Amino acid sequence: MRTIFLFSAIFLFLIFIQPSTAQTSGSVNQDNFLKNGVVAHRGAWKNDGLPQNSIASLKKAISLEVAGSEFDVQLTADEVLVLNHDPVYEGMHIEKTKYSALKKHPLKNGEVLPTLDSYLKIGMKQQKTRLILELKPSKISKERSLLLAQKTVTKIKKMRAQAWITYISFDYDILKEIVRLDPSAKTMYLNGDVAPERLKADGISGADYHFNVFRKDDNWIGKARETGIETNVWTVNDPLLMDYFLARDIDYITTDEPETLLKKVAEKEQNRGWKLVWADEFNTTGLPDSTLWNYDTRGNTYGWGNNEAQWYNVANLQNTQLSDGTLKIVARQEPTSGKKYSSGRLTTKSKGDWKYGKFEVRAKLPSGKGTWPAIWMLSSDNTYGGWPKSGEIDIMEHVGYDPDSVHSTVHTHKYNHVKGTQVGKAIAVKTATTEFHVYTTEWDENEIRSYVDGVLYFSFQKENSGFDAWPFDQPFHLILNLAIGGGWGGKHGIDDSKFPHTLEVDYVRVFQR
Repeated sequence: MRTIFLFSAIFLFLIFIQPSTAQTSGSVNQDNFLKNGVVAHRGAWKNDGLPQNSIASLKKAISLEVAGSEFDVQLTADEVLVLNHDPVYEGMHIEKTKYSALKKHPLKNGEVLPTLDSYLKIGMKQQKTRLILELKPSKISKERSLLLAQKTVTKIKKMRAQAWITYISFDYDILKEIVRLDPSAKTMYLNGDVAPERLKADGISGADYHFNVFRKDDNWIGKARETGIETNVWTVNDPLLMDYFLARDIDYITTDEPETLLKKVAEKEQNRGWKLVWADEFNTTGLPDSTLWNYDTRGNTYGWGNNEAQWYNVANLQNTQLSDGTLKIVARQEPTSGKKYSSGRLTTKSKGDWKYGKFEVRAKLPSGKGTWPAIWMLSSDNTYGGWPKSGEIDIMEHVGYDPDSVHSTVHTHKYNHVKGTQVGKAIAVKTATTEFHVYTTEWDENEIRSYVDGVLYFSFQKENSGFDAWPFDQPFHLILNLAIGGGWGGKHGIDDSKFPHTLEVDYVRVFQR
């Protein structure tokens, strides 16, 4: 008997000293996990037509090297943890059905309905992609929701998978129960109705909110960062929304289009160093934000030096209004203060003045002979004297009689259109009046560069001839306006049959290094 006991003890000892092929939380280097912020929603399933919440979509997400792969966890009638988004699977209520019945109905790729156990075994074979578990609240009772939390945390601890896991849920009590069971767990709340301060106080790690929540308050992400709360936004499939949140340095973006988002992240890395310092996304309604914009009317009485035919109104919804997520500057044929036309002209002077930066405006231009929309900049202090001595930077100008071209130009004392020496260039944009395009100017101490949709088409380098040629070392402000007629816009007359005309702006963003 003694010999048998000794043999058994040696056998068990040898088992425990064998190196394990499975990774555990204790062996995970957190620095190995990817930090690109891309979370594949229910795995990476869309491009390859894979089932959502499948092992195949998890493997695809891992192969794409995303930062996280999100899956939905539910509890069966016999308390098996399974992966599925909807409460009903193949006509069976998951909470009221045993797993033995559910697994008789495979996913469309032949997989058995995955369990959390099988999911973790695959996910823990690597240390690049985090596993994001959304715990779905019970439709039966609050007690079952808490049981789901308890069962999930127990499973994670048993498999020593904590280092891979972030828990998310729409049910705040589920998250609080997870924190009670494992105070070090990473948790994020989904419902969008709790402020960063309360999340912090309750031990919740982050806010994982729908994009509309963050867009309603452009300061939310910054406030969360100051509070020490991580931020994730769901579910972002529109490339423009991807740009919006990448510009704001949000921690994570959940998407059904991880391939597209990864490309966007790579583009951002190429432009590394630019930080968003000012923006208007025009997401409210009514008049433009008076803390960001002024109405400029100083030149109304003398045609702005260009023989322009419009009168710029102040705070008039007929000429400047926000609706459906865009700013609309509208020119109308209506007698106004002795002029035949009314329109709008906005500036950021004294509310947004910058020395150097990247200025990005997404806009759709008006069509019709006689229109002259512009996105441009003037010196805020006129340090070197009145126009053109202190300089002008035209990010984008367009004239209605030449609808398929846009222009970028600089004006200085040495180079300006009065002398016929202005420096600029045009680029063909066939859909300038029917589609939105991004007009960008980068300005630094040595050069001004202009782009349309990321394509460089104009540059102007600093000369060593003083401010006559380079007055661009002082703060400038932005101007958005829609002129009618004038020496350039009205060169071939004004077509009165086409009014009203609209310059529509999706956003204005300013970045600096």
